[in-house]
Amino acid sequence: MTAPKRAALVTGASGGLGAHFGRVLSAQGYHVALAARRADKVAALAQEIIAAGGSAEAVSMDVSDAASVEAGFAALSRPPDAVINNAGIAGEGSALDMPEAMFDSVLDTNLKGAFLVSQLAARAMRDRAAGGVIVNIASILGLRVAGGVSAYTASKAALVQLTKAHALEWARYGIRVNALCPGYIETPLNREFFATEAGQALIRRIPQRRLGQMSDLDAPLLMLLSDGAAYVTGCALPVDGGHLVSSL
Repeated sequence: MTAPKRAALVTGASGGLGAHFGRVLSAQGYHVALAARRADKVAALAQEIIAAGGSAEAVSMDVSDAASVEAGFAALSRPPDAVINNAGIAGEGSALDMPEAMFDSVLDTNLKGAFLVSQLAARAMRDRAAGGVIVNIASILGLRVAGGVSAYTASKAALVQLTKAHALEWARYGIRVNALCPGYIETPLNREFFATEAGQALIRRIPQRRLGQMSDLDAPLLMLLSDGAAYVTGCALPVDGGHLVSSL
């Protein structure tokens, strides 16, 4: 098999969107480094991709810990040309009752984690003088707000601004940085909720009157990674069925 021309690092790749992105990028010919704290999960996914004819490796990485991120990068078989900062946690609960530890955990994973991974990736891209692409998985809750997720919305809004700041600073090195902002996407973890009356009521507020599927993110992600998007940086792209433009 011919070695893939490009390598991509996907964080939070042990399940859900991260695992999906790993499969999508492999199908597009990338060598995929799958990073997560759950080493057994990413190892199994890497084997699945290899068995299907793709190229992949598993990396143990806690994005909230600088030493773990550095060790993960040192273990990579090749430096990434593209990074998908997907690792994230929700931290749901009332702002009045949220423990400090939960707030810290959400910000450490969703914001600091993306910063640490992006920083090391960008340094390597700069030193190779070959440029690169970073896509941060933000959320429409980084652009508008909902109740019960104050730490999450704060982290994703900050991630959108971090995206723009990095795009500004790193453009001179040929590094593009954009954010993908999914709306409500159906996953195995939320499927039961969206089958409830409350979940169905939320779906009715989406102009397209449906949940997004993980596959709805494929083309937007691949566009942001493509050479055809060479003049696109600092963008926060919503993929939400029109949710952000719905009536207040």
